Amino acid sequence: MSKLNPQQQAAVKAIDHPLLVLAGAGSGKTRVITEKIAYLVKQGLPARHIAAVTFTNKAAREMKSRVSKLLDDKQQRGLRVSTFHSLGLDILRAETKTLGYKSGLTLFDEQDKHTLLRNLISHGAKDCDIDNVDQYARQIGQWKNAFVTPEQSIAIATATEYPAANLYIDYTRSLKAYNAVDFDDLILLPVLLFQQHPAILEKWQNKIRYLLVDEYQDTNITQYQLVRLIAGNLGRFTVVGDDDQSIYAWRGAQPENLAQLQKDYARLQVIKLEQNYRSTGRILKVANQLIANNPHAFEKRLWSKLGYGDPLRVLSHKDELVEAQQVVSEIIHHKFKTGSNYQDYAILYRGNHQSRLFEKGLRENNIPYFISGSNSFFAYSEIKDILGYLRLFVNQDDDAAFLRVINTPKREIGPSTVEKLGAYANERHISLFAASAEFGLSQILSEKAMHRLGKFRDWVLDTADRIERGDTFAVIEQFIDQIGYPQHLQEESKTKESADRKLKNVYELIEWLKRIADDGRDAGGRATHGAVADKETDGQKPLAEIVAKIMLMDILERSQEDEASDQVSLMTLHAAKGLEFPHVFLIGIEENILPHQNSIETDNIEEERRLAYVGITRAQRTCTFSYCTHRKRYGEVAECEPSRFLGELPEDDLEWVNKKQLAPEVIKERGKASLAHLKTMLS
Repeated sequence: MSKLNPQQQAAVKAIDHPLLVLAGAGSGKTRVITEKIAYLVKQGLPARHIAAVTFTNKAAREMKSRVSKLLDDKQQRGLRVSTFHSLGLDILRAETKTLGYKSGLTLFDEQDKHTLLRNLISHGAKDCDIDNVDQYARQIGQWKNAFVTPEQSIAIATATEYPAANLYIDYTRSLKAYNAVDFDDLILLPVLLFQQHPAILEKWQNKIRYLLVDEYQDTNITQYQLVRLIAGNLGRFTVVGDDDQSIYAWRGAQPENLAQLQKDYARLQVIKLEQNYRSTGRILKVANQLIANNPHAFEKRLWSKLGYGDPLRVLSHKDELVEAQQVVSEIIHHKFKTGSNYQDYAILYRGNHQSRLFEKGLRENNIPYFISGSNSFFAYSEIKDILGYLRLFVNQDDDAAFLRVINTPKREIGPSTVEKLGAYANERHISLFAASAEFGLSQILSEKAMHRLGKFRDWVLDTADRIERGDTFAVIEQFIDQIGYPQHLQEESKTKESADRKLKNVYELIEWLKRIADDGRDAGGRATHGAVADKETDGQKPLAEIVAKIMLMDILERSQEDEASDQVSLMTLHAAKGLEFPHVFLIGIEENILPHQNSIETDNIEEERRLAYVGITRAQRTCTFSYCTHRKRYGEVAECEPSRFLGELPEDDLEWVNKKQLAPEVIKERGKASLAHLKTMLS
């Protein structure tokens, strides 16, 4: 506590009032939350009655790690530190009976959601066009985040939203029948549960007697309802947020929730954290002046004791090729001059498409880099499909796998058949696969539907048996052809090249599985190449074990992203939130890129300004802006204007590099840096 500044200490010790901590960028908010958890425990509140929620698993892991340094194992026993959605899932799992679900809820991801919506539309959902499925999915998500139930959506929908409202009703009914929930339900359903069952709400209020919320500015309306219900009328909470860093309006975030607290809690205490421990004074001055152009419910100004620092540089380029070349050259030169590491540099951009030329430039100069947020191999639909089949072969009670593959490729088993099957399985408290074999099902399904389900069931059992007794991978390769999966990919893909690429991914997965099946491992624990030996003679792993291993690989892959290694970071401004780097390059600072064209057309400049503010406040020591005078768009070269945000920055704190000729000694120094880098590459 002695290391906290006076405002941080006040925030930690304020436990008798509902508390809003306005925490500016780099002001030590995570430290305040973790210190407060320790303070509450030491004041006599058992850790099992404290919950801290945030928005990402990474942030939750960081928080847990910090708490473990402040409390011993006994003191922190039962402490709940999780994402909002994990808390919601825990509530749903504990209360399945009241909600009318059976245990073992299935969680639908975005792809599962789209697949179900497409099935509902193709089987006659009212007034819906299958080409608009993305729009319907987005609208249903927005309603759930705004705490609008299916019945309410019908009442408030405009003429263009009406098909989505009808689909919302069908979709909700199907999910219930499948014993499934989607990501947004993890918040919506607990709120509805608490509102409709006061005794269950009281039980959870007794479990969670103090609630801490991180990144509060990112909460949507439904999340705010959940906070209010758990915290109760007394407001046993601390929420930490920064309205200037609210950059998720497109997924329902409401920075207005900060001001709403004052209306809902008359006793609300507000503490501002304005001392920044990350950036130089000049970087903060620039960021403060930019964000002052947005309206504010609460005023704050960041300041720092880290010195004033260098001017923020602005580079202009004739096109995006030169921009990429010069930014890479700047990194080489700066690293040579200062002895920095590659991991000290970050290139931040508005959209993922902007990274390509920078990747090329870094590769050509042998500079290691890491792209945050790029797709995992396991996120591809074709990989999920094949893994779904394999999961079902090793465990016929895996409802999520059953739902994934039952109609992929199409088997004329429509959503109404699966919905009735799901309702029957729920009633009997058995898996979908087990339910498909029961005589009672024939009372509610047609003979044709029963025949198709039976045919699928028998095929699954036969294939699983052949995998168990025969050559596992020969059977796997056979079943892929047997179900017509290559043809399915051709039908579902827009081009032949896309279908071929997806099929190649499928066979890459199988090769990977083969290598895992082998006992041989290299020194790093990775599977080695080589022929798959006979299971009996060489102890090849059974498929169940292989599938369990590969399902974990995605988690391992993501945890490896967190490992520190000496690489330049490339990421979107959204992905950069919460991170910091000594040297930051903000590229494409142009009208129609930042601010984005959509935001200009919809008059939503404030959020784009917050995004630029987030970018600037990632920088610890230097910040460089970059823009082009011309850029290729849709195959044609168009003229570009520097972003209006550059015009809102204090002129005295900017250095417009390309407006003046470089001094001869600077040119000489850069030549030395390039030569040294070339020698390193050659060696």
